[in-house]
Amino acid sequence: MQKTFIGPHLRRLRLERGQTQGAMARALGISAPYVNLLENNERSVSVTVLLRLFETYGVDWRDIAEDDGAAKLSDLRAAMQDPIFAGGRPDLTQLRAAQVHSPDLVAAFLALHRAYQATTDQLLSLAEGEVPQLAASPESAVHNVFRRNRNHFRELEDAAAAFWNGTPPERDEVYVAMKARLRDRDGVRVRLGPVEELPDALRSYDEGKREILLSEALDHPNRVFQLVHMAGLLELRALLDTLITRSGISDPRGVARLRVELANYFAAAVLMPYESFLAQARATKYDFDHIATRFGVSFEQACHRATTLQRDGAQGVPFFFLRIDKGGNVTKRFNATGFHLAEYGGACPRLDVHTSFRMPGRIVPQFVEMPDRSQFFVISRTVDRPTWARHAQDNRLAVAMGCPIEHAPEIGYAETLKLTDARMTPIGINCRICPRSNCDQRAHHAAILSQPIDERRRGVTRYDG
Repeated sequence: MQKTFIGPHLRRLRLERGQTQGAMARALGISAPYVNLLENNERSVSVTVLLRLFETYGVDWRDIAEDDGAAKLSDLRAAMQDPIFAGGRPDLTQLRAAQVHSPDLVAAFLALHRAYQATTDQLLSLAEGEVPQLAASPESAVHNVFRRNRNHFRELEDAAAAFWNGTPPERDEVYVAMKARLRDRDGVRVRLGPVEELPDALRSYDEGKREILLSEALDHPNRVFQLVHMAGLLELRALLDTLITRSGISDPRGVARLRVELANYFAAAVLMPYESFLAQARATKYDFDHIATRFGVSFEQACHRATTLQRDGAQGVPFFFLRIDKGGNVTKRFNATGFHLAEYGGACPRLDVHTSFRMPGRIVPQFVEMPDRSQFFVISRTVDRPTWARHAQDNRLAVAMGCPIEHAPEIGYAETLKLTDARMTPIGINCRICPRSNCDQRAHHAAILSQPIDERRRGVTRYDG
C-alpha cells in the first residue's frame, strides 16, 4: 500500500464528534502527538490505524483514505493563474500548506472562484446581446419571464377587459367602486389609516380580519391602483398560479416577486384598457403626462403600461423602462426592445436619466448609441414617491423610457430634436461590462477589458492609460 495521508479528513472526523486530539488518541490506542502528526500530514496513516478508525467510528477506510488532494491542489493552482491574482500569487508551498491546514477554506475559495467565472461568462453573454438563463436574484428571474413574454400577457389582458363586465365606472368613481367590489364580492373591507398606523408601509392586507389598510400617505391614483392590485391577487389566484407555474420559477422569493408583478400588470390593464390606451398614445404621440391625466394614473404607471403594448396586430411603440434612485441604482426595469438594461448596480452614467435629478419634473430627451451601434431615443423624468414624515428626505426617483431610433418620429418629445442631425451619446450597459475604454465617465475597469493601462500616458480617467 502506498503512503496515504488523511490529515484534513481525520481532523474533520474529530471535530464532527467534538473530540480533542487526546480523546481521539485514546479511542484509537495511539498517542496524541501521533494524531497531531497525522492531522498535519506529517505522517502517513498505517493500515492498522485505518482499521481502528473503521472499528471505532464506523468510517469506511476507502472514504477517509480517498486521495483527492492532488486534484484539489491542481484546481487551486489553476485558479491562482487568473489575472486577478497577478499582483501576488502564493507559491506552491503556501498552497500546499493552505490545503493541509485549511481544507474547508480552500474548498470555499474554489467554489467562490467558480461562481466568479460563471458570473463573468454571464456578463459577457449579456454584453453580446444574450439574456443569461441562470438568474441570480428574484428580480432578474422575473425580468427574464417578462422579457420572454415580450412584456405582454394575453390572459391578464383578457381578465382585465372582463373585470367590469362591460360597464366600467366613471374614472372619478373608480375608488368608490373598488371599495364596494372588494366588500360585496370578496368580503374585504377597505380602510384608510393614518401614517402612524402604517409607519413603514403604504398598504397592508390582514387576511384574518379581511381588511385592506391603505396609508393616507398614498395619493388618489395610487390608492386606486393598490385596490385593483389587491383585487387581482384575491380574484385571479388560479390564473396567477398558472402563469407562475408556466414561468419555471420555483424559488419562493422569485414566486412571490412574480406574483406581485403580475398583479401590478393586471391593475395597469384594468385602469388603462388596451385599445383606448393605445389610441390615446398614438393620438398624443406618447405624451405621458397627458395620458396619465386622461386615465387618472401616475406618470410612472402610464410609462409602465406603454411597455406592454405588444399585442399581435395592435402593437404600440416598443419601449424599455428603467427606474433609478438618487444613488444611480437600477430599482425597476421592463423591456420590449433590443436595448440591454443593467441587471445589477447602476445604469450608464452617460444616460441623462441621471441628469434629470437636476431638473425635477422636466422631460429630458436624448439620442444614445450602444457599443453594438444600435441607436435609441430616450426620455427621462423624475417621479416623486410618498413620504411619511416631515424630517424624512424627499423620496425622488427618475425613470427613463426608450425606443429604437426608427420609432422616434412617433414620439412627440423627439420633435424638438433633429433626427437627421442627431447627436448620439455613446453609452453602455454599465461600467463593469462596457468596452468603451476611453469613456470620461468610467467608474470601473471593465471585466471584458484585459489591456493594461499605459503608465506613460494619462487618459481621461485613471482607467484609460
